[in-house]
Amino acid sequence: MVLSSLCQTGFTVLRQIEPVVVLEQLGSTLFETALLMVVKDRSVNATYPDAHLSREDSQQKAITDFYMAYNLIIRLLPILPALLLARLGDRGWRRAPIVVPMSGYLLSRLALLLVVVFRLPLEVMFGAAVVFGLSGGFCAYWPGVMTLASLGSTATDRSKVMMKVELLYGAAGLVGSLVSGHLFLLYSFSLKHGIVLLTVSALLHLLCLIHSIFLLQVKQVPNTEPEDNCHLIPPAYSEAPAEAPLGKDMVNVVLLFAAAMLYNSAVGGAIDILGSFVVKEPLNWSATQVGYGNAAGFMIFLTSFVGVMVFRRCVSDVTLILIGMLSFASGIYFMSFVTATYMFYIARVLNLFALIPMPTIRSLLSQQVPASSCGTILTSLQLALKFAGLAYIPAFTKIYQRTLDWFPGFVFTLSSVITVLGMIPISIVGCRSAQKRQYMRIQGN
Repeated sequence: MVLSSLCQTGFTVLRQIEPVVVLEQLGSTLFETALLMVVKDRSVNATYPDAHLSREDSQQKAITDFYMAYNLIIRLLPILPALLLARLGDRGWRRAPIVVPMSGYLLSRLALLLVVVFRLPLEVMFGAAVVFGLSGGFCAYWPGVMTLASLGSTATDRSKVMMKVELLYGAAGLVGSLVSGHLFLLYSFSLKHGIVLLTVSALLHLLCLIHSIFLLQVKQVPNTEPEDNCHLIPPAYSEAPAEAPLGKDMVNVVLLFAAAMLYNSAVGGAIDILGSFVVKEPLNWSATQVGYGNAAGFMIFLTSFVGVMVFRRCVSDVTLILIGMLSFASGIYFMSFVTATYMFYIARVLNLFALIPMPTIRSLLSQQVPASSCGTILTSLQLALKFAGLAYIPAFTKIYQRTLDWFPGFVFTLSSVITVLGMIPISIVGCRSAQKRQYMRIQGN
């Protein structure tokens, strides 16, 4: 009887969205470590005769050029497919925004495995990135996950379920990163470095795809409370605040857009370069160290999450955003002068709350417009952030390449300065909100 009950409970858990999140994130963290190490290996003999660069600088230029093109493809190409999959999901095909991107994930992982096994040109990965983008990528996958999690819970439990999914995402990334470097180094006469790691990554994504097709259950818990919106692209609103304003505060909207774009550009630009930075002298990390460094990044995910839960009880959203921005600005500035591995981890410790600002800015933004405009304004912000990548990805890459010989960490200092500039509009929003509250108190008296 007990065994039957345990089997039934286990099968119920298997049919939920959480196993998909864990399998996908484990596979992705393994892939990210493998991709960086393969790109590093293939860039060793890169030469730029016209640039008069040293061998190491040539390697760095090759690595950053690859990632510049690769990141532009995987970040911009999924936009339209993700919107189409979202519409399909809202019309009842709830698995589509998960199954289709999972197919792209699997094909891109297999592509890198083939590149390693058959010594194919690294440019094959650009084709893999196109396939990944056309499948919707993370842009389609993550909203699909959150929608299924939302549908399977009551309105009162929804926030707890969302938190559980996000914590599993961070924990799986942490575990995957810690083991990724060790798996990459597994080697024999018949297997090259990275083959075991990429095989495990592909198998995890294959299991994830099979699970999402055959086991994943789409269920909607009946609610006696007012119905929440669980659409991927809401027809009228999304993430509306409890008490939405009657009109738009366009000044605050513009200020929050400016802050979000500045901060997102600072974080995105710096993190895109960080992988290249740690595999060059003086750090010159191995695959194992790269995995540990990625794990430190996922620890920031978890500490930021805890920071939100703790700080929100005693400070306003504006203060919360400023804490997160200050955390990132200080940590990434320290990263400019990192010359040893222990210094890297000190910089990451300073980044403990660096992931707080963006979700909080979205929450604050939704409070500046009526409920009927919430979906539009949040979608507009997401599109603006995507297209900002067209500017900051190549800009940070080229600046890094041109400062390699005299100050490789200059891009991190620049990122810190941009973050500080992003704190200005947030501070203005805080001042305007304080003035508005004071005015309302006077009116009330």
